[in-house]
Amino acid sequence: MNKQTDPKTLRMVQTAVLTAIIILMAFTPLGYLRVGPLEITFLTIPVVVGAILISPKHGAFLGGIFGLTSFILFFSNPLGVAFLAISPVLSFILAMAPRIIMGYAVGIIFRVLSSRDRTRLLSFTAAALSGAVLNTILFVGAMILFFGSSEVLRSFGDSIIAIIGVLVTVNAAVEAVVAMIAGTAITKALAKSFSKTAADTTNKKALS
Repeated sequence: MNKQTDPKTLRMVQTAVLTAIIILMAFTPLGYLRVGPLEITFLTIPVVVGAILISPKHGAFLGGIFGLTSFILFFSNPLGVAFLAISPVLSFILAMAPRIIMGYAVGIIFRVLSSRDRTRLLSFTAAALSGAVLNTILFVGAMILFFGSSEVLRSFGDSIIAIIGVLVTVNAAVEAVVAMIAGTAITKALAKSFSKTAADTTNKKALS
């Protein structure tokens, strides 16, 4: 019985560690680089690590943790406060949904690519990069969908293209580069440890 539950426990521990890292980063300077009203976030990195090395479902869970911390930080961010004043429900969805979808999608992208990539270096790199890119696309897209007609976003420009031009600038490029480099390096380094857990799981199931 213990042999069957040990791998699940290890995955829970791995997820718990990544959850703690996300929370630590979210509420310290480690997670965000703030430039005016915009933010450059590095919280996609632990989400990407979990999605790639554990599973897409765990990536979605970690994305949800990222989203929850983001929603909490809305209360101390001028742009977030403005969104909350318009609709707390849409603000919560804005914070949560893009990150959950991103976490799950990264895991799927990695699994699709790694099935054809022997070295898996390309898979690690592409999946790590996709985390930051998807986070930006989904978050900005949801922001425009929910609040595009509000005075808050209209103050950024008179058209959707102008608003996107303000929201997606150097911050998106920095997020993408950092996530790609750090995400690839971290997942590659931890791959042996995490794959050992997966191998143990397979062996124990075969023996049960």
